[in-house]
Amino acid sequence: MSSDSVTTKKIAASQAALDAHLKEMIKWHFSPETGTPIWLNWAKEKEFDAVKEIETVDDLLKFDHFDENWLRFKSHSEWVPKAYEGKPYTVFETGGTTGMPKQRIGWEDYKTDYTEFSNSLNDKDFPPGGHWLMMGPTGPRRLRLAIEHLANIRGSSCYFVDLDPRWVKKLIARKAFNEAKLYMAHVIDQALIILKHRNVTALFTTPKLLETLAEKVSIPNVGIKGVFCGGTQMSPQTVRFLIEEVLENKVQLFPTYGNTLMGLAAHKPLTADDDYSITYYPPQPRALLRVVDPENSDNMVDYDQWGRVELTTMTKELFMPRFLERDEAIRRAPCNAYPFDGVGDVRPFGTSTNAVIEGVY
Repeated sequence: MSSDSVTTKKIAASQAALDAHLKEMIKWHFSPETGTPIWLNWAKEKEFDAVKEIETVDDLLKFDHFDENWLRFKSHSEWVPKAYEGKPYTVFETGGTTGMPKQRIGWEDYKTDYTEFSNSLNDKDFPPGGHWLMMGPTGPRRLRLAIEHLANIRGSSCYFVDLDPRWVKKLIARKAFNEAKLYMAHVIDQALIILKHRNVTALFTTPKLLETLAEKVSIPNVGIKGVFCGGTQMSPQTVRFLIEEVLENKVQLFPTYGNTLMGLAAHKPLTADDDYSITYYPPQPRALLRVVDPENSDNMVDYDQWGRVELTTMTKELFMPRFLERDEAIRRAPCNAYPFDGVGDVRPFGTSTNAVIEGVY
């Protein structure tokens, strides 16, 4: 971690802002006037005074790890803060797993998250007034509305080509590889039709789909200036291949890491010293990422060590403490642009010891 005084001051200020935001969100979700039924009932059952007990981020350890089944099976009414009673909500689902999906209800969070994310973009790579193409999972996922909102606030519109990652995972799990290839070709064909008949300046997709698309057309030659590329695994080798071969060193690659529960993390712009290793920083203070010891998840690992990703989301619409993601990453130190911890080389949890099915990601 850098020890220069400016960075040290930034880190301290960022930590203070995070603690203040946490206290505000705890008061919101655990107060009868504004609170969320599921947390009010939990506090009553546990005889836990969250407003008094939670002062800093370190106090989050007083919560157990979040039970993801709450999002699968608890009634949506239990998740509506009193201040939002009577307001229709949107239901978003998480990505590529099978069975009953985790569901998050929301009102304006996705707009807030992606409006803030827009500040990390520039007009050269994502010029206003253009047309974007999203080639990825839409349907019940937050991503579809969020990407369209991001395009709109940057003065652009967006086309969509849908895919079903759950179906692709099923195909691969039963070794129906030819069917999976045919389905991917079906998705690519739809994108090619749009690229042929419309002027597209920005693309949002996954690494595998981007690579497959580039086998059919030259990405820079069709007019694309910037590419958002998101997936559960983007190794340094993959990043270098995408930049140099797929995008021909002519189109800006903008790696993304996010999900329905967190929002979207920005990446630290790559430099020669990074050796194509991506570091993501969460949308703090609305979300907090820790890289924890898988054997003792109360403890964070040291910087530059591997661990499991733990997410805490804290907005007025959702408080979700200490959710263990299905990802592992290297804990990365703060930087001047993002004076708080980041996560590097994110990949599915257990990748080093198990075979992981990731389908189109």
